[in-house]
Amino acid sequence: MGSETATVATNGIKIAYETFGSESDPPLLLVMGLGSQMLAWPEELCSDLAERGHLVIRFDNRDVGLSTHLPELGSPTPAGAFLDRRRPPYRIEDMADDAAGLLAGLGLAAAHVVGVSMGGFIAQELVLRKAERVRSLTLMMTSTGSRLVGNPAPRVLARMTRRRAAVDRATAIDALVETFRIVGSPAYPLDEARLRDVGGRAYDRAYDRGGYLRQVAAVLAQRDRTRSLGSVRVPTVVIHGLSDPLVAVSGGRAVARSIPGARFVGIRGMGHDLPRALWTRFADEISDIAALGDAPGRVRD
Repeated sequence: MGSETATVATNGIKIAYETFGSESDPPLLLVMGLGSQMLAWPEELCSDLAERGHLVIRFDNRDVGLSTHLPELGSPTPAGAFLDRRRPPYRIEDMADDAAGLLAGLGLAAAHVVGVSMGGFIAQELVLRKAERVRSLTLMMTSTGSRLVGNPAPRVLARMTRRRAAVDRATAIDALVETFRIVGSPAYPLDEARLRDVGGRAYDRAYDRGGYLRQVAAVLAQRDRTRSLGSVRVPTVVIHGLSDPLVAVSGGRAVARSIPGARFVGIRGMGHDLPRALWTRFADEISDIAALGDAPGRVRD
């Protein structure tokens, strides 16, 4: 188990976080995806990474979980957010500044950063805006922001745009399971028991349809980072499921091509989720790239 949930004030809001491992170890920041709370990072994976010598930090992005929610910014419809991409309630850059502020609030000069899906967008903006804060990058099932790559399959896009507010806890849990039946990994069994457990705990912490929609708007309004990523100079690994129906593998390949020296890891049969059978492999890849970031001459004070 991790530490008790605490908060850091930054960027005009509060960010809720938990840690695993020793404060004397190099920090590892886990950035979760669209509408997902920190609970979506499996505790077993967090503990494994901590046992490998990392101070693991997982947190709730703004508008989910126990971090600040921003209803005063409105609640756009998916169609409205798509049609008016120039004026989202906030941007991915703001969420990257939240992550940087969390590190600063914890007294950490820099961290190894792991971003999943939207968390990968945030991680890219973090290294582009605050390069000194990032020791290494692990980018999973994500894309560059270009509309030419990483696009969802039509059936998945239809599912995401039709997603309605849950009327109660049971409906919210059922909706989560159904979503992962569609976007999950065809070669790995759906861990329905874990999904239902995480979904129930997330609902109890904070269910906020409006927060999800504001994050959707931020994703739709994101910039194309393809050229900017050429300036990244930290060790990077890009992990992508070759069967991902939500963020097509072309997105991950484009990220790896854009970042000098990045290594692409395509996993057969993996979709847009974190299958239990791959947790050890994820930990291996994250630890290996972090070791490169901690190599002599690269470690920041």
